[in-house]
Amino acid sequence: MQHRIVIKIGSSSLTTAEGGLNREAVGFFASELASLREAGYQIALVSSGAVAAGFREIGYRERPKLLHEKQAAAAVGQALLMQTYREALVQHRISAAQVLLTRSDFQNRKRMGNASMALEELLGRGVLPIINENDTVSVDELKFGDNDTLSALVGNLIKADQLLILTDMDGLYTKDPRHDPHAERIARVTEITEEIMGVAGGAGSSVGTGGMRSKIEAAKIASRGGVDVFVGKADTAGDLLASAQGRGRGTYFDTRNASLPRKKQWLGFLSTPLGSLTVDDGAEEAIILHGRSLLPVGIRSVHGHFQTGDVVEVQNRRGEVLGRGIVNYDSDQVQQIMGLPSSEVMKQLNDVHRLEVIHRDEWISLKP
Repeated sequence: MQHRIVIKIGSSSLTTAEGGLNREAVGFFASELASLREAGYQIALVSSGAVAAGFREIGYRERPKLLHEKQAAAAVGQALLMQTYREALVQHRISAAQVLLTRSDFQNRKRMGNASMALEELLGRGVLPIINENDTVSVDELKFGDNDTLSALVGNLIKADQLLILTDMDGLYTKDPRHDPHAERIARVTEITEEIMGVAGGAGSSVGTGGMRSKIEAAKIASRGGVDVFVGKADTAGDLLASAQGRGRGTYFDTRNASLPRKKQWLGFLSTPLGSLTVDDGAEEAIILHGRSLLPVGIRSVHGHFQTGDVVEVQNRRGEVLGRGIVNYDSDQVQQIMGLPSSEVMKQLNDVHRLEVIHRDEWISLKP
């Protein structure tokens, strides 16, 4: 299969400082995408810019802040965005398709599967999918940096080899280079630690919704699913190809993980936990280091109300999140059997269909 890449372009790279599309910028990226395709890469594009492209068109003087205003701006801007992309891409004989998604499309596993099949069909036929959030109808998705997350989820969904997140900064720095002349760029990250998260800055430009921290969070999701990530700048001819080939102006995030199965992707990053379990050190070692199931004996406390088949979060006694899993018991049943050895569980409950509270096949570790 061709080397598959997801590319995310933010609003600040596509629009003017005052708002509205920068057609020269769109033309530049169309040329860069064409160069990648000519080099044999298979591409899916995640593009922000709908709200920024549309708010001037319908008479707002500045980027709107109220939800219904953003939705109206996106309704106009998304059409302008696709029209501009198509006009630029046709110069390179590239057909483009619009794919609008919301978080609920990923939360529902059937809809996620349908989105995957549609994207695979487009890619297989040589069509460039241009993916954006469906900002006109979404509510939670218009928040800070969400298209960064979307690009990571798409990367996992189509089992991409790489995710290139383009921004106006040439990577991650030890400090904010705009204010500290001694800041040093971090060329490569092999593990996303709390220290790495700590050096990520706040929000970026006033036009976009993303910042460096959201890009690192996206890199964490993508790399957990086996996708290598680049975060950096591409504003001169040849930059995009250089980024794909390891020569980009930015930071590379390596992964040691294999491609994440769709079910695990949903469980780890898209499901909604309805409760949590706190486990002791022995249970933490068993499920994290040895890949074992979570048994009642290792559970120390139960939080929230959930039923069999719901997703819960598991944390250690220090409050650190270890992962998520699908439970085999209701919350009141777990309260009744927590801390008990398996032999006692059989006596406490009349109907025990599985001893494991969370089976290892229904679990994903989220601990770095």
